[in-house]
Amino acid sequence: MSGSILYIHGFNSAPASQKACQLVAVMERLGLSEQLRVPALHHHSREAIGQLEQAIAELGRPLLVGSSLGGYYATHLAERHGLKALLVNPAVSPHRMFDGYLGTQKNLYTDETWELTHDHVTALAELEVPAPLDPQRYQVWLQTGDETLDYRHAQQYYRACALRIQAGGDHGFQGFAGQLPALLSFAGIGADLYQAIDFTAL
Repeated sequence: MSGSILYIHGFNSAPASQKACQLVAVMERLGLSEQLRVPALHHHSREAIGQLEQAIAELGRPLLVGSSLGGYYATHLAERHGLKALLVNPAVSPHRMFDGYLGTQKNLYTDETWELTHDHVTALAELEVPAPLDPQRYQVWLQTGDETLDYRHAQQYYRACALRIQAGGDHGFQGFAGQLPALLSFAGIGADLYQAIDFTAL
């Protein structure tokens, strides 16, 4: 389906996150809700990848939009299927960061609690792929003020891709709504559909 989008949220996040909600609102206004999927991902990557594979099958060849850990998932899936991906403050090698986080976790949006185990970390490691080399298929949006991830890791890993680095900001990516026209364009949605929308009001 041309112009379809699969949004992949991050660690302990959910479809209720701000970026996901802004994207849902825009696609609704455009009458394109059927072309968007924002799955509530299982905390275990093996389950989550299965959910995402199903969404890809439903949408055809969607643009993968991944935030944080979702950017890691999106990279794996984009390389597996030859899809385009737009990554927002993506996690690089997240399994290397989780050693200190083993134990009880709480989803920030759903209040669900769950146990982060060594099996979670092992499963994440299995998804790692060589650094992508295709600037036509990858856009990587980074903000230097990201308090959760060091943007320089992503800058290095995705150095062969189309990088957009903004000074300041935060891990949630400030000003995301204002960047949505670029996202829609990358997804293949014509500017004539959305040029009348005030994205800053989202």
